[in-house]
Amino acid sequence: MINIGRYNLLVGPSAGNAGWLKYISIAAAGLGIVWWAAVGSEVSVGELVKGLPWIADFLGRMLPPNWEFMQKLVRPAIETVQIAIWGTLLAIVLAIPVCFLAARNISPNLVVFHAMRQVLNIARGINEIILALIFVAAVGLGPFPGVLALGLHGAGMLGKFFAESIEDIDQGPIEALRSTGAGPIQIIIFGVIPQVITSWIAVVLYRFETNLRQATVLGMVGAGGIGFELVGSMKLFQYQDTATCILVIVVMVMAADYISSKLRAWVQQGAH
Repeated sequence: MINIGRYNLLVGPSAGNAGWLKYISIAAAGLGIVWWAAVGSEVSVGELVKGLPWIADFLGRMLPPNWEFMQKLVRPAIETVQIAIWGTLLAIVLAIPVCFLAARNISPNLVVFHAMRQVLNIARGINEIILALIFVAAVGLGPFPGVLALGLHGAGMLGKFFAESIEDIDQGPIEALRSTGAGPIQIIIFGVIPQVITSWIAVVLYRFETNLRQATVLGMVGAGGIGFELVGSMKLFQYQDTATCILVIVVMVMAADYISSKLRAWVQQGAH
């Protein structure tokens, strides 16, 4: 222990022991949380091992895929892509007006800032399937409820990322525009958007990938797309048709991931 004025500095072995005790305590707390979560969620390797024969039997019934069923999946696959595209566009349209109010550095006041953040939290917090069930009950079966569900949920996610990217911008151009008497719209157009557009495009492309995957699931609750054919084949015990649906979905997701990665690289190169 070294005394410097009225401060005591702990050095040497005691300081090292204190550091180790801190890390050991954090690790023990982390292990305790993991164990608590495992007990609550009934994680059991033994049950999984017991279920492996059933999984193998199920996969065996799916092989070989029914390639003739592929012809019936062309229209649902196209519909799934259309749902993802329009769900993403709707999310952008809903997110952009809110994100500027949800960014602390350009929001009019703290009340508006916190209110808009809660709106985004609510939109993002409700699962797409729940939203799809609500919209199916409201507007009927078909792809339109899927578009609405993806658009509303996506608006919460995009709005959050848009707002956070606005908060990270350089304030210099904003202050310069304000000093010239520029209004809020001019500040947004000339001071904010040029700084965030690249990151926004990357997030939108990622959201489209997510929407494409989610659109395949929403069909299971009557929201159109290839998911409707997937759940129908499972209900009819046509597992070879199910395998074909799964293969088509995997190919669609892989294609979307490849295209979006190329677009992101192209956007980043253009930004530099």
